[in-house]
Amino acid sequence: MRISQLAERTGVPVHTLKYYLREGVLQPGTPTSRTSADYGEEHVERVRLVRALVEHGGVPVAGVRTIVGALEAPPPSRHELLGTAHCTLAGPGGDEGPGEVVADLLEGLGWRVWADGPFAAALGRAVEAARAAGAPLSEDVLRRYAEAMRAVAEVDLDLALAAGSPAEAMHRVVVGTVMVDPVLLALRRVAQEAASAERA
Repeated sequence: MRISQLAERTGVPVHTLKYYLREGVLQPGTPTSRTSADYGEEHVERVRLVRALVEHGGVPVAGVRTIVGALEAPPPSRHELLGTAHCTLAGPGGDEGPGEVVADLLEGLGWRVWADGPFAAALGRAVEAARAAGAPLSEDVLRRYAEAMRAVAEVDLDLALAAGSPAEAMHRVVVGTVMVDPVLLALRRVAQEAASAERA
């Protein structure tokens, strides 16, 4: 298909597709002449991925370039692949660490995580902000939330590990993280309604 047809299939304007090509986040098509190229289904999939990352995930083009690079040359282990995806999606973080509450939580759970990584630090900031606003986040409540999220994480990993290739696994992790987070939030609200109705 021509670039105009790729634009039609993906809903992304031609000028944006050309920008993606210039930035290296969309692989070039097969040249058919000096000024045109042919694009296939792999281009459709890549455009959909880039669009999800940029429009829904708020990932800057430099971050998308890192993810695309990992898709084209995946790390040797699925764990490193997950780390690449997560660090890119996290964006630049501070150096403040997770804070005492979160450090104690992670240690108590026995989780082997990057304690000084961006997500532990983000969790620390979120817990502090919630507590400052009056949310009743005791150690027991935090632990119960953490255990529930571990079950969610197991589903995520099952999907990633079931992928046929490292590139497909990376795609599932990235798209799953960006696009499924709103689903999880909505499911939480629905579950709250169901639990409340049962207790009433």
